[in-house]
Amino acid sequence: MIQIDPSKQKILVKNLEKEKAFWESYDKLLIATGASPNKPTIPKINTQGVFCLSTLQSGIEVWQFMETHQPKKAVIVGGGYIGVEMAEALLEKGLEVTVIDRSTYIMKTLDQDMSEEICQSMRKAGIQLLLEERLTAIETDENNQLQAVKTEKGHIPADLVILGLGVKPNTIIAEEAGIKLCDTGAILVNEKMETSISNIWAAGDCASSYHILKEKPMFIALGTIANKHGLIAGSNMAGENITFPGVLGTAITRFNELEIARTGLSEMEAKSMGLAYKVATIQSSNYAGYYPGAGKIKVKLLARKDNLQIIGAQIVGEQGAAKRIDTIVAAISAKQTTYSLAMMDLAYAPPFSNVWDPVQIAARQLL
Repeated sequence: MIQIDPSKQKILVKNLEKEKAFWESYDKLLIATGASPNKPTIPKINTQGVFCLSTLQSGIEVWQFMETHQPKKAVIVGGGYIGVEMAEALLEKGLEVTVIDRSTYIMKTLDQDMSEEICQSMRKAGIQLLLEERLTAIETDENNQLQAVKTEKGHIPADLVILGLGVKPNTIIAEEAGIKLCDTGAILVNEKMETSISNIWAAGDCASSYHILKEKPMFIALGTIANKHGLIAGSNMAGENITFPGVLGTAITRFNELEIARTGLSEMEAKSMGLAYKVATIQSSNYAGYYPGAGKIKVKLLARKDNLQIIGAQIVGEQGAAKRIDTIVAAISAKQTTYSLAMMDLAYAPPFSNVWDPVQIAARQLL
C-alpha cells in the first residue's frame, strides 16, 4: 500500500512482482505498518557490519555476518532493551563488547538507582560501559572495512556495530491521508482503535496507546500491546464493540542471571508530572533466605502520597524476580493501595518466596 484516498475509500497498491500500481476499494481499512529502527544520519552509517535490529531477518543478517567475518570487537550503540539483550548475546559468543549511550545511565525506563544494578552486573561480566558519549561517525580502513566508531570523546575499535536506538512509527501514508497523529508521532486512535477518519483503524507499533496513569496517548512499541491492538481492532471491524483499557508501559528483560522489570511510573516520571508520591526501595531474597540457591532481589515501589494508590514499580533480581511485576500490574490496574497489596493472599513456599513476598515488604514500607 502506497496511498490512501479516504474520500473514495480506496487505496493505491503496488504489485511488487509486476512493478505495477493499481487502486483497490475498501469498506474498512486497518493500518498496521509497524515501526522502523532509528538510524542516525552520520558518516558511513551504511558500512557493512553496522546493523539495526528490529526483525527476525535483521537478526539472521547479524548471525550470517558473524559466521562469515568472525568479528572480535562489538560496539552496541544504545543502552535500552535491545542494547542490553544484545550485549549478553554477543558476550556469550566470545566477543569483546562495549556499550555506549548518550545518557548518564542505561535502561532509561528505570530510575538511575535501579539501573545501577544492571550496570554493575554488565561490568562484572566484562562489558565496557561508556556513558554520556554520543556516536558521531563510523570509521573504515582503506578498503572500506569497518574499523571503529567515533564518539565525541574518542575512537572505539569495532568490527561489528549494533544500533539499538529505539524505533519510530511508520505513519507517512496515514499522515498524507489526513489521519491525525499524537504528540509522540504515532497514529492517534480511540479505545476502539479507530483513527480520526471513519472506517479506518490502526493497530500495532504504528498506533498510539492510552497510558492509564499519564492519561494521554503515547507511542509504546511492545509486542504485548501490538497483539492486544490487533484483537481490539479486528473484533470491532468485524462488528463487535470492545474497547482497549490502556497500558502501563510494563516491560521485562534480563542480562545473564539478572532479571529486570518495570511498570507504571518511574520516580523520574512522577516528578516530571508534578505528582506528590511516596517511594520505598527494599532489598530481599527471591526465595526464603535459608533455602539453597536463594539470591538477591531489589524492589522499588511508588504510591500516591494522598491515598497510597500504587502508581509504579521496578524490580531487579535473580531467578523469579521479574515476573513479580505482574502482581503489581494487577494492583495498579485495580487501583489498589499499598495496604491492599501488603495484605494480598500471595502464594508461599520456601523454594519460591519469603513468607512476606518482596513486593509486599516494599508495600509495607509505604503504609
